[in-house]
Amino acid sequence: MKIIIVGNQGYIGPSVVNQLRKTYPEAELIGFDIGYFAHCLTNADFIPEIKLDKQVYGDIRKFPEELLKGVDAIVDLAAISNDPMSFQFEEITLDINYRAAVKLAKLAKDNGVKSFVYASSCSVYGLADDSDRKEGDKVNPLTAYARSKIMAEEELEPLASDDFIITCNRFATACGWTNRLRLDLVLNDFVAGALVNNEISILSDGTPWRPMINTLDMARALDWGVQRKKENGGKFLIVNTGSNEWNNMIIDLANAIGSVIPGVKISVNPDAPPDKRSYRANFDLFKSLAPNHQPQEDLITTVKDIKDNLVAIAFNDPNYRESKLIRLKVINDLMKKGHLNDNLEWTF
Repeated sequence: MKIIIVGNQGYIGPSVVNQLRKTYPEAELIGFDIGYFAHCLTNADFIPEIKLDKQVYGDIRKFPEELLKGVDAIVDLAAISNDPMSFQFEEITLDINYRAAVKLAKLAKDNGVKSFVYASSCSVYGLADDSDRKEGDKVNPLTAYARSKIMAEEELEPLASDDFIITCNRFATACGWTNRLRLDLVLNDFVAGALVNNEISILSDGTPWRPMINTLDMARALDWGVQRKKENGGKFLIVNTGSNEWNNMIIDLANAIGSVIPGVKISVNPDAPPDKRSYRANFDLFKSLAPNHQPQEDLITTVKDIKDNLVAIAFNDPNYRESKLIRLKVINDLMKKGHLNDNLEWTF
């Protein structure tokens, strides 16, 4: 078996590489990444790519077709990965998250790849009413990031066939420790703030809903996508990926952290305008289709894991939102130093 993980040197990549190497010990695993965040290692005993057979550096917008020879499956994680980044780089977000993903899928199909797994997002639901959003419900994308995911899904669907199975995992909001940690994600950010500032400041009134998923559980779901057969969900599948138990209000996330890190001050802004990103997601379809790949991590254990690993690296930066643990900060620093151009291409 031969699998390519595209975008493997981001936040989720280390968990995915570990999972796939565990499931397919004899497989040829190839990483393909542009390398923006390759240096952003956190508490790593070794670089995660040691578990790969090969690491290739390149831009998904210019994916080398020759790399697809003999490949059985592709996991596409490559993305401009959050709302602030997609706001600053809107057209590039569409290029990478949407156009390049569809182009790669077409190349993969032409070269006999059997399975294409695309990391989509539940953020496509945007602001929703009190009902849990199901896959067939109306979407309400509020950012370029969310729009890019919907556009990719729409153009991937007609590419699916009996010999080319496509799985689009609409993931809940990622959280948890990896060896390339991000602190621009709500739970991770809250833990860091509680640890170094003894405070969690919630900019909203705390009532917005957000489903969450640990990266370890994301990796399990992507593993399922690699091996999924058309009899289990069809040749093309969009599936909310997470668990109903991990639908939480923002204030619940803060309180969970407070139970792990005692004495933390939690503040909300009762006068804040309504948060436009508030939704619950229904994960019943994923539970029925993937009973052996269901989320195993829980909220309290995830919080403890983040805290313990931050303590292990002597994390004590009250200004961490200006550090390399914030993805937009990394990109802007690379541009400022002239290493990336305005199209986020390397200049050397």
